[in-house]
Amino acid sequence: MAATNGEENLKQDLGFGSRVAQKSRQRFLNPDGSFNVARHGHSLFESLNIFHFLLSLSWGKFGLLVSGFYFFTNILFAFGYLLCGPDAISGGTGVTFMERFPDAFFFSVETLATIGYGVLSPQGMAANTLMTFEALFGLMGQAIVTGLLFSRFSRPTARIIFSKHAIIAPYKGITAFEFRIVNQRSNQLIGLEATVVMSRNEVINGAAKRMFHPLSLERDSVMFFPLHWVIVHPIDEKSPLFGVTKESLDASDAEFLILLTGIDETFSQTVHARSSYKDTEVVWNAMFTDMFDPSDEERLSIDIRRLHEIQRLS
Repeated sequence: MAATNGEENLKQDLGFGSRVAQKSRQRFLNPDGSFNVARHGHSLFESLNIFHFLLSLSWGKFGLLVSGFYFFTNILFAFGYLLCGPDAISGGTGVTFMERFPDAFFFSVETLATIGYGVLSPQGMAANTLMTFEALFGLMGQAIVTGLLFSRFSRPTARIIFSKHAIIAPYKGITAFEFRIVNQRSNQLIGLEATVVMSRNEVINGAAKRMFHPLSLERDSVMFFPLHWVIVHPIDEKSPLFGVTKESLDASDAEFLILLTGIDETFSQTVHARSSYKDTEVVWNAMFTDMFDPSDEERLSIDIRRLHEIQRLS
């Protein structure tokens, strides 16, 4: 029987592996969906996928990186033109090395962007050779950045907001583990499916082990997701949470792992979202406040700002 339980738990560990599950003292999934794991033994060049890295960066960091690389490239080529000699750029007004730097910098900007106003021009073999390489570098750079921008704009992603807290609340004569989600974007998701697994420490044959329990849901999928969805796990006799108290849940270092899978209607492609709740993020004897907006009498509407609001029961 123990072997059977072990085999079932191995299949339910979501891919973390049995040793990771036993050794980890942190949450497996951060609220933003990132994993709390580390991998060593690969060099930076072996493990780095530049294309994936640039696609997964936030828009702010991506903009700063592209802008920084743009200015660094022009500064580098500007020094290259300065090293070609004082007469390398015709039409400049500077005399000293530092006075000639703005002319070299702005000439580099014109060359890199293939603008060419005609005021500044290269003179001599060295400057013309450097200009040729920069023009080629600029064309390739523009093509790469354009491709990255298109990929970032066209890549379908799910922007699901999870409630800050899960709750354990009265539900149809029993209790239930609940949390709710809403689509932050205006795009439509269809065929949304939810998987919830509880991970906790248990004593098996006198030894503490990390066990994983899939939680059956009142409704594990919705065909349409235009408003919000309260995901409910009824705590009945079959539930691994049956008879659990707040103290025992906290003592077991429990974590509720969530995976959402749906189809972006615009792109007809599958998108994913994931998050988790630690035992300290579960509020007992509470209920979510109503999100529906009664002021709109003609159609159903919700106030997304109320997603995280809960009301404690007496």
